[in-house]
Amino acid sequence: MENNMENNFESYEQSEQPRQEEYAFQETPFQQEPPVQPEPPLQAAPKKKSLGPKLVALSLCCALVGGAAGGAGVLWYTGGQTQAPNTSNALVGNRENSVIALNSVETGKELTAAEVYAQNVRSTVGITTSITTNFWGYQTVNAASGSGFIVTDDGYILTNYHVVEGASSITVSMYEGQTYEAELVGYDAANDVAVLKIEAEGLTPVVLGDSDNLNVGDNVVAIGNPLGELTFSLTSGAISSLNRNITMSNGATMNLMQTDCAINSGNSGGALFNMYGEVIGITNAKYSSSGSSGEASIDNIGFAIPINLAWEIAQSIIEKGYVSTPYIGVTVSDVGQQFQNYGLPQGAAVQSVVEGSPAEEAGLQANDIITHINGEEITGYAQLSQHIREAGVGGRLKLTVFRQGQTLELTVTIGETRQQNNG
Repeated sequence: MENNMENNFESYEQSEQPRQEEYAFQETPFQQEPPVQPEPPLQAAPKKKSLGPKLVALSLCCALVGGAAGGAGVLWYTGGQTQAPNTSNALVGNRENSVIALNSVETGKELTAAEVYAQNVRSTVGITTSITTNFWGYQTVNAASGSGFIVTDDGYILTNYHVVEGASSITVSMYEGQTYEAELVGYDAANDVAVLKIEAEGLTPVVLGDSDNLNVGDNVVAIGNPLGELTFSLTSGAISSLNRNITMSNGATMNLMQTDCAINSGNSGGALFNMYGEVIGITNAKYSSSGSSGEASIDNIGFAIPINLAWEIAQSIIEKGYVSTPYIGVTVSDVGQQFQNYGLPQGAAVQSVVEGSPAEEAGLQANDIITHINGEEITGYAQLSQHIREAGVGGRLKLTVFRQGQTLELTVTIGETRQQNNG
């Protein structure tokens, strides 16, 4: 990283950590809020099973088994052929891409909570997972419960990654009692989004709304499976805040919407609906107290992932087989008020620039402050992230940059990073 700016400004915000401009900022944010624990799937008591081979997380297990089977096939196949000297063999996958047909439906009528529930409960699901671990040589199986919702008529389902993380098996339960074994298609751990697939046709998917078209005070309802037992329950509330930069218990920072809907263990991965029957978020976390007698209780502070972000990730997983993330390649922080008092403008302060990135090609440098994007004033990294996401890979952004007392105009073309993490 280059030296900090003159006038002894060692950082733009003393308590701040740099953040990436991509969807999920995995560093500590400048807001001094208590960490938020992602609402865990409900855990059942472990059961002992017979001795057997050690198992690892599902993704690693699949990789090892697939690699071994594929390698054996290559040895058998090439061993039975006469080959030219110095011939090397390579395998090229031939995967048929999935295509999602988007259909518009009329959702202009405001509904009651009862109407939202009746219209959508059959599009929501309960999720039960089995997590196999080894404990002193013994295999133990833990059960966990969460929620999800159907996004295509042929069985793609959206939920939280932490609901299915490490699962050796995943079972999806429908409102009318049917159960299906589900495959983990892919996930984005940083944004806590996972895509499942069940073998079913003719399902009724939810209607996806626009999480950018929300206001604080809008009424919302959540449908999920609190405690893993109170299946297909509805809770109601309102949007309490938008664009909350929340530090999760694992240290990652997520940009979430806040709601006072009751969110409990088992609700994770469930749908948050507006009063037009559209999904506008995925419930994933809540504030909770430690339970000590001297500590005030914390109620009705829940959070949800905006559906625009979650659906963009899901589409990439379904259609491309990987998570495609638009990026420009900078680490940024917000300019603190105390530094604005010394004459620095508000905006996204560039802490570092990735070598060879779109930002470097555009001429951005460490200690620059991005103050406007496409002529629109920004206050920090949250708006920068939103502009990058909305412009998408290949899009162009005109940046107004403050650099040591001068104002510059730079144009950056957004690049792409790929997260290859199929289940």
